[in-house]
Amino acid sequence: MYVVKSPLSDADLKVVSEALQGALVDLVDLSLVAKQIHWNVVGPRFRSVHLQLDEVVDTARLHSDTVAERASTLGVSPDGRAATVAGTSGIGAVPEGWVKDVDAVRALVDALGAVITRMRERVNATGEADPVSQDIFIGITADLEKHHWMFQAENG
Repeated sequence: MYVVKSPLSDADLKVVSEALQGALVDLVDLSLVAKQIHWNVVGPRFRSVHLQLDEVVDTARLHSDTVAERASTLGVSPDGRAATVAGTSGIGAVPEGWVKDVDAVRALVDALGAVITRMRERVNATGEADPVSQDIFIGITADLEKHHWMFQAENG
């Protein structure tokens, strides 16, 4: 079996691989949370919230692929399996069934806030160990913060 060798030291690789795996899990879960709410949102702002949720899904899916491929580049096998995501995500549970538009927005503000907090921790953790991965986390954080702002403005 071919194994990709990382140019990072073992200590740096440990820090970076944990950050990448955590980011992958959070992004996969964020895409699932946003899609679940997308399917179940109801209320007068249905259409705008429904479409905005798909933008979050697209962002999370794009970045999850970038994160997984960075892990693979460094010789770390990414784990996006359902059991792994369910067991290690930093996002809380979403409501079951129909979700009023106001509650949908609140749920996304909370989910995005949780992921952003963890992304910022990864930015700090990877600065010395791997500035390339840190740069990826910075870009992800910027995109998620933009979504966070837009959802907060929905219930302004």
